[in-house]
Amino acid sequence: MKVILLQDLKKLGKEGDTVKVKDGYARNYLFPRKLATPHNAQTLKSLEVKKKKTERLLKKEKVKAEELAKTLSQLSLTVSMESGAEDKLFGSITPETIFQALNQEGIHVDKKSIIIAEPIKKLGVYNVEVRLHPGVKQSVRVWVVKK
Repeated sequence: MKVILLQDLKKLGKEGDTVKVKDGYARNYLFPRKLATPHNAQTLKSLEVKKKKTERLLKKEKVKAEELAKTLSQLSLTVSMESGAEDKLFGSITPETIFQALNQEGIHVDKKSIIIAEPIKKLGVYNVEVRLHPGVKQSVRVWVVKK
């Protein structure tokens, strides 16, 4: 039986794929759990409409992410921390710290999208990567100064 997957399934395929499965597997597992629908003209048409809608949404999100990337490219954050001898920090700069600094500047991003390549444990200037969208990344200059 041919079915159209409604969700990503590890061993079968990704959402929207048409796969051939045994009748019992489709009737007893996939259909009751709303993981797949029968392969016919009506479901194909509704799937195409859904794909077009998600593509439009992704394009809008990408445009917003690119605008935010332009803003971030011009931004320079200053984070003040307690430090000891040889400019070593008491603790380290974490994505949470960068997240709070960005919020103070009025820029809202997901905390998980802030990527610090190596732990920041000294005073200085660092570039921190922010992933705004799957295809859009931007680095932010972070100045770590003595409190």
